[in-house]
Amino acid sequence: MDVFATIAERRIREAMERGEFDNLAGKGKPLVEEDLSAVPDELRMAYKVMKNAGCLPPELELSNEVHSLRRLVLSMDDGEERSRKVRELNFKLMKLELTRRRPLSLDLLPAYQERMLDRLAGEERKG
Repeated sequence: MDVFATIAERRIREAMERGEFDNLAGKGKPLVEEDLSAVPDELRMAYKVMKNAGCLPPELELSNEVHSLRRLVLSMDDGEERSRKVRELNFKLMKLELTRRRPLSLDLLPAYQERMLDRLAGEERKG
């Protein structure tokens, strides 16, 4: 065992003898295992540190903004302000899809999905 591990073990033992761990929240309860299977192995430690510090990864922050904007747009009446928010929502949806580094999913853009499907269906009839 290396020197640091030995020192850490000794300090933990001493703290246990002083009773410093006796009244911790969750004592006697099983640990809740977090599913990190979607996080690459090399990023898991950084992810845990950021999460414990209350920081969100940019993709998750953007995803939260998209959900908030979507709720806002759905609650607004038609008008110029709603049009601006729809453009902002579409921009953030595209940005989110690009940050995910995978093919664009039109499921997040239902208005465009319908138009694309109509256009593709029209081209199949021509061809």
